[in-house]
Amino acid sequence: MTIQDIEVPSIWKAAHDADSRRPRSRQTELGASDTVCSRRAAYIVSGTPRTDTSDGKAAILGTYIHAGLLEDARREFGWQVERSVVGDSVRGHVDVVQLDEATAARLPKALRPRVPAAVVTVEDVKTKSLRKWDQVLRYGATKAELRQVYLYATLLRTHGFADVQGQKALARLGPIDVQRIRFRFICRDNGDEHVQEFAFDDLEASAAMWWVERVLEVADPEELPRDHDGPGLSGVCDHCSWLTQCWGQAAPGVPVQTLLVKDDDDRAQALAEYVRGHEQESAGAKVKKLARAKLDQTQAGTYGANSLSWSGKNPVKKPDVQAMVDLYEDAGVPVPMAPNVDAMVAFLKQEGIGVPMKATGALTARSINVRPART
Repeated sequence: MTIQDIEVPSIWKAAHDADSRRPRSRQTELGASDTVCSRRAAYIVSGTPRTDTSDGKAAILGTYIHAGLLEDARREFGWQVERSVVGDSVRGHVDVVQLDEATAARLPKALRPRVPAAVVTVEDVKTKSLRKWDQVLRYGATKAELRQVYLYATLLRTHGFADVQGQKALARLGPIDVQRIRFRFICRDNGDEHVQEFAFDDLEASAAMWWVERVLEVADPEELPRDHDGPGLSGVCDHCSWLTQCWGQAAPGVPVQTLLVKDDDDRAQALAEYVRGHEQESAGAKVKKLARAKLDQTQAGTYGANSLSWSGKNPVKKPDVQAMVDLYEDAGVPVPMAPNVDAMVAFLKQEGIGVPMKATGALTARSINVRPART
């Protein structure tokens, strides 16, 4: 066997194998991070076998970034990171708990933060792609992300840190008076950071626990609703380990959502939903057109909660036929009497020759770009 005969394995095999051994990938108890969909949470609680696998590369990359940032925060700031919490019906690992001075003083000196927080704060770190970044800046945490962090905070307020190896001293603190919630969003593509924080809300915490209780009470996971729109329409569904169990399988090339339509009543309802969506889309388009017209002479800048920039108005180019004829003649290639522009362009590209272009005097359309203002 030569060196050339040895197949070099993909590094992703190592990443996937390691990820599959993580407790999160093998658990049958409900974790706070599993509360993104009620039916999926019920599959976990009931021990329903997984029916699907996903490459999960983005999630694995997020895990690596997440772990590295948290470890550095622990070492540099003295924050409590990746700490276990366990309640009667749900468990989880809190990304960050920042202790206030009074609570930190009850710990051994080695466990105290470099600078205590004003109030006990639970923080969750989320990595996002650039494609989702505008949405993060505009809307902040999703309902599922809020639910997850409120579960962490509630478990700390009612039970404290879990009494497990590596955090015995923390467990002896008992219930912790969490007063603040913080989200720290990190963009995977460029490292941008965005922080969202607010005071602990008892009503939000109660709603999160009620959500969990509803999942635990159901006898059959199929009795619970799907919280997302299915594969192809929801990233949550695309990467769900129970995708086939939940949605079934349609014929190749056919959207699985077609299985939701069983009779003419279902078709009538779907048509009504389509019409309603079209009406909302049309109404929104009218609002946008009017606003676009109003803003046509507005300079780029920040106005209120949004920033404005303009793109477009670039020179429009097209192939220069005469220049191509000259190139044909220089190459000794017959020039078509009635030049076929598309064929000439294709030939030049095939031969690796740049297609000459000339300005037409026209400009591309001017586009409006509205993004959340940076605070």
